Parts: sequence; C-alpha cells; structure tokens
Amino acid sequence: MTARTGVLLHGPQGWGEFSPFPDYGPDIAVDWLRCALEAATKRWPEPVRDSIPVNVTVPAVNPQRAHDIVARSSCSTAKVKVAEPGQRLSEDEARVEAVRDALGPNGKLRVDANGAWTVEQAQTAIKALDRYELEYAEQPVATLEDMAVLRRSVDVPLAADESVRTADDPLRVAGLEAADIVVLKVQPLGGIRRALDVAEAAGLPCVVSSALETSVGIAAGVALAALLPSLPYA
Repeated sequence: MTARTGVLLHGPQGWGEFSPFPDYGPDIAVDWLRCALEAATKRWPEPVRDSIPVNVTVPAVNPQRAHDIVARSSCSTAKVKVAEPGQRLSEDEARVEAVRDALGPNGKLRVDANGAWTVEQAQTAIKALDRYELEYAEQPVATLEDMAVLRRSVDVPLAADESVRTADDPLRVAGLEAADIVVLKVQPLGGIRRALDVAEAAGLPCVVSSALETSVGIAAGVALAALLPSLPYA
C-alpha cells in the first residue's frame, strides 16, 4: 500500500478521521464512521497516564532497510511484518535478525503475520523466529480456533488482532483461550468507548495499534492507550 484515502471531520470537540480501506463495505465501514463522529463530537474521558511507549513497525523489506528503519526510530520495541505473500521464511528470518541487531539485546521484538500462516507453518516459523527472542506473535493464523490450537503448541505468546473486530470477539478469544494479548484498533472497533468495552470483556493485556491513519486517527489511538487501566506492552 502506497496511499491512503479518507475524510477528516471537524466538530465541536475537534477532528475525527474516517478512513476505512477501499474494499470495506458499509457493514464494516460504519464502525470507522462511528469512531470519527465520536472524536469530532464527544469529549474523551480523562486519561490515567501522560506518556505512551510506542513501537516502530517494520514492513516486509530487505534486512538492511529493516535495520535502518529501527536504528532511526529511537524506539526500543519493534514490530516486524512477516509471512508476506511471495516471500520465504528465510527472508523473514533475515529481516528479524537485522531488527534484533538494531534493537540490541534489551530491545523488544514482536512479529505480525496478518493471519497468513497455517497452523503448521506458524509452528515452524515461530519456533525459527524465536531464536531472536520474540515478545509475542501477532495474528499468526486467521481464525480463533486455529489460534487456540497453535497457542497450545508454541511457547511464544500470541496476540489477536484481525480476530477482534466486534463486541462478541473478545468473549470468544477468552472462551477459546486463543490468545494472550488483544490488539485494539480504535477505528475498526467504532471508537474509544467501544474499544474500552472490548478491552474489559477480553480480560487480557491490550496493545493499541493504528490502522495506517493520519495523525488525526492516531491521536484517537493515543487517547485510548492513555485510558487503559494497564499498558504492559508498547
């Protein structure tokens, strides 16, 4: 992806962003609109913290580019994209190794497969990539059922991202024991208040992530992170 399109809305409380991906239909995009309207028209609750640790995200680039991105970021945590269509596990390993080198031994490293692996592929890949001390693996497989199977066969914690999009999802995550962490994206979840409900229902540590937004959309994510009772992960 090289470009994003969307609409910025201005209301009595400031700016909101509506930027669903182009292939999303109205049934999905409506939650993104709810988030934009909330930001523009409703005052956010008072935060419980005044600083938010952040991570740098590394696309599926070559090792040298990955190293440079992390070195320039000043972040001590990096999320590395893996399982890119057309790339091999050896390319993922080289990228993750480069990121570990840039972070140093004390940095935290997580990978994100966007649900692209099968359970068997995820077992192999996670065990190989954990040589570089993974903090967790985000959405390694597509379904919660597969996540639950995978979680019982690897030592690396698993984070649910694409699997958490509605109010019912976190209850399924918890019931299936499918993840150790829940990733919250404020636009897809329909706003800060809905995301807080998801976090409470999940009863698991949460990570707040962006959806490739402008600074307006990211500001809502920062506000969400500032409201979570606990924020153990950058």
